[in-house]
Amino acid sequence: MTEAPPRVIAIVGPTATGKSDLALGLADALGGEIINVDAMQFYRGMDIGTAKLGEGERRGIPHHQIDTLDVTEDASVARFQAAARADADAIHRRGRRVIAVGGSGLYLRAFLDRFEFPETDPAIRAALEARSEAEGPGILHRELAALDPIAAAKIPAQNAKRIVRALEVIEITGRPFSSSLPTRSYAIPAVQIGVGVPLEALDARIDGRAESMWNRGLLDETRELVGIGLREGVTARRAVGYAEALGHLDGHLTEDAAREATARNTRRLARKQLTWFRPDERIAWVDGRRDGEGSGRVIADALAALGTLDT
Repeated sequence: MTEAPPRVIAIVGPTATGKSDLALGLADALGGEIINVDAMQFYRGMDIGTAKLGEGERRGIPHHQIDTLDVTEDASVARFQAAARADADAIHRRGRRVIAVGGSGLYLRAFLDRFEFPETDPAIRAALEARSEAEGPGILHRELAALDPIAAAKIPAQNAKRIVRALEVIEITGRPFSSSLPTRSYAIPAVQIGVGVPLEALDARIDGRAESMWNRGLLDETRELVGIGLREGVTARRAVGYAEALGHLDGHLTEDAAREATARNTRRLARKQLTWFRPDERIAWVDGRRDGEGSGRVIADALAALGTLDT
């Protein structure tokens, strides 16, 4: 009988908690390869604003699902699911451990959980996207609330992409979009380690990271991306940091206001990520504070948690 591959290890949690460092440490300790589950790191050229590890920072550890899209392309959960699961199979065949890391909860659930995707209809989607641009996502969200209140309660009124998808599925299938949402049931055997940091400390980290990104050239990076189609991208142009940099380039924000908006909106994103991950009782949380000890203690805590969970 063929022995089943070891469980996927997923490192999850809000932005700026140190997930990438932990993933690298576990990959070193366990002989692993990393699958990225941060939707904004799919985009080539979006490096500074997504805190993407450069080649020299990856310690020679293979990273998958990074730089897979142009900024003009729309990220697809279904496409990611198929590609990430194929990567996981290949990593297991090499006798390596799969370590998934990122804060994009929907993509993580699509990778790990039982999650089927209804068909798409380009004409319906284009019409809904045009309405969203012309009327604003709030009107479409109210329509979704009337058709599927469960889905509307789970999708923020500002999330135009998900609102459009929900209405598209309802129109195609005649069934509530919520009936197609994932359940907390693994399709791929996995264990999840959440990296948490108290909000006050996390906010300080986020503020420092946002300032560092701007100082390291986020505005110049955004200019370069505009030259290859950032403004035409449905998903990429809305990424935190780049949206604010575009606002400055377009004259809507001063640079100081754009810097502050980047930090503020990243803090808001971190809280949304917590809202997504906290209810999942399968996640074992470790303290992401380092207290002068570097990442070693966090790695040790995660290994200890894995020793309990990974059986």
